[in-house]
Amino acid sequence: MEHAVFLFLVWLNTAAITTLCAGGGQTRFSYSGFAGANLTVDGNATVTPDGLLVLTSSKTNLQGHAFYHTPLQLSTSPGGKVASFAAAFVFAIVSDYTDFSAHGMAFVVAPNKGFPGALPAGYLALLNVQNNGNASNHLLAVELDTTQNTDFKDINANHVGIDINDLHSVWVEYDGDAGRIDVTLAPIRVGNNKPARPLVSAICNLSTVLKEQSYVGFSSATGGINSRHYVLGWSFAMNGPAPAIDIARLPKLPPFGPKPRSKVLAIVLPIATAAAIVAVGSLATLLVLRKLRYAEVLEEWELEFGPHRFSFKDLYHATSGFKSKHLLGAGGFGQVYKGVLGSSKSVCTEVAVKRISHESRQGMKEFIAEVVSIGRLRHRNLAQLLGYCRRKGELLLVYEYMPNGSLDKYLYYREEENKPVLDWAQRFHIIKGVASALLYIHDKWEKVVIHRDVKASNVLLDSEMNGRLGDFGLARLYDHGTDPQTTHIVGTMGYLAPELIRTGRASKLTDVFAFGAFLLEITCGRRPVSIDDDAAQEMLVDWVLEHLREEGSLAHTVDVSLRGQYDVDEVFLVLKLGLLCSHPYTNIRPDMQQVMQYLDGSTPLPDLQPTDMTFSAMALMQNEGFDSYAMSIQSSAGTGSMATAVSAGSIGTISFISGGR
Repeated sequence: MEHAVFLFLVWLNTAAITTLCAGGGQTRFSYSGFAGANLTVDGNATVTPDGLLVLTSSKTNLQGHAFYHTPLQLSTSPGGKVASFAAAFVFAIVSDYTDFSAHGMAFVVAPNKGFPGALPAGYLALLNVQNNGNASNHLLAVELDTTQNTDFKDINANHVGIDINDLHSVWVEYDGDAGRIDVTLAPIRVGNNKPARPLVSAICNLSTVLKEQSYVGFSSATGGINSRHYVLGWSFAMNGPAPAIDIARLPKLPPFGPKPRSKVLAIVLPIATAAAIVAVGSLATLLVLRKLRYAEVLEEWELEFGPHRFSFKDLYHATSGFKSKHLLGAGGFGQVYKGVLGSSKSVCTEVAVKRISHESRQGMKEFIAEVVSIGRLRHRNLAQLLGYCRRKGELLLVYEYMPNGSLDKYLYYREEENKPVLDWAQRFHIIKGVASALLYIHDKWEKVVIHRDVKASNVLLDSEMNGRLGDFGLARLYDHGTDPQTTHIVGTMGYLAPELIRTGRASKLTDVFAFGAFLLEITCGRRPVSIDDDAAQEMLVDWVLEHLREEGSLAHTVDVSLRGQYDVDEVFLVLKLGLLCSHPYTNIRPDMQQVMQYLDGSTPLPDLQPTDMTFSAMALMQNEGFDSYAMSIQSSAGTGSMATAVSAGSIGTISFISGGR
């Protein structure tokens, strides 16, 4: 089906009722395309890169306005004589159907650029039922309408009208003896050769209509049928003729694809439109009722978790509506915002609110139960999970706020984040704090908690630079003495133990493996997976192993930003312990009780024999199904998010979530 395209050049001229305004000031401008034009647009209106002013796109019930950015001085006093002005513009109305279109557009002179409460369709985004016809509108509009509306006394479905404060089309004869408004219209092919006779003339004392300062521009609206409204060029002048528009420089209209035959649509469309109106009305009613009654999703089984649940209203106000200025970071599962709970400064609590997309209800009850259980964890080296809030499609977790942010900012983003270099004493203190936290959740609490995402970006620093293990969004818990269940594999490349990839079963020792990668990371100042000088992936554990095998070379792995200022015995202890925790065989890895004894010096670290440390982490990862492409994504991802999937034998899909969580 062909499109109906109306492309015309319009001249608008007004002659003052008597003499021109005192001073005879002249304002002129001309746009042959609107690229870089100083216009104010709102609604659906936009200017394309090639300079085409699009007032409405091909959707129903849209509004669009475009106005010259500054008001024009039409008279020198309220009710004073209005100066002559002239305008010329090239416009196009494109309908998806040849037989009918959807309303139109108007050239407007108005006291304001905004039209609050204005309706689309026949009101052309200018007026509504209540204010239509009010003298207080101070509005002049030349409508270019493509739909007949008997409510506004339209004469047919293709007409030009001059509207004073309302949308009743006015048609009068031309009278050259009195002040008048002339509207002349011609096809674009005639160029700037304006016809001798205007299409429409109207006599009107504009001094009783227009404000002394008014804006000029365009308004457009669609109704229940798709139409597009464009302005290609525009010129305007006060106290003189409008400048000629350079037709050759006008932007091109976009191409229009085929549409269904209008005869079919003529039958189907009214039915579909009526059904859509009913559906939209029903949906709007349902949404309003749901918003009033269910601002949050709260099911009966959640009542037992009441003390741990926050209201969305409180979290919304705490984060100032989740504004970007409060954004602390973003990761694979969502964004984290800083918030302040409480209205009184004396009782305010700073929190970190994490918004997680969660469309599925499957397993939600069990997940919330685990969140609430984890919220009862109390340890000086844990970032406390305070509670949660649930809405449709969204879960919000509320954490204790850590003012110094995450550890990875101090290791990798010092310049960007303006962070100082952590000295070795601070790093060793953080290491022991995280180890103490892992020992607590593994063995000292009422249940076993497997964190499943131990890494530098999930270690937060409080005001005294104590390390706090945070982000329990992936954590799982089970009773002491029972075996953990197989789950989807989640975590970050470089921290995943080989047996986790192979079996899908997270355990205390998979957390120990990740802790080993963390030890090497904080000591070496390098990520667990990186790119070497030959653009190949390199595992940090392999790199440290190479230096361990070379006599006297282990010190070369220490973070150069420490400038050699560290306790050699402590550094070598941490490096060797990191290798031991990263061993692919679980029977060689220590548990967190042993790790704490090694770090405290109460138990000496066993000697690492070369025969026990002959593995290659890179080879193990590739053997378990990690291809080089997956690892290259992680090595370049930084703290951004990565969600990829690789084959892992019989366990199906493995999801990796990295950074910023």
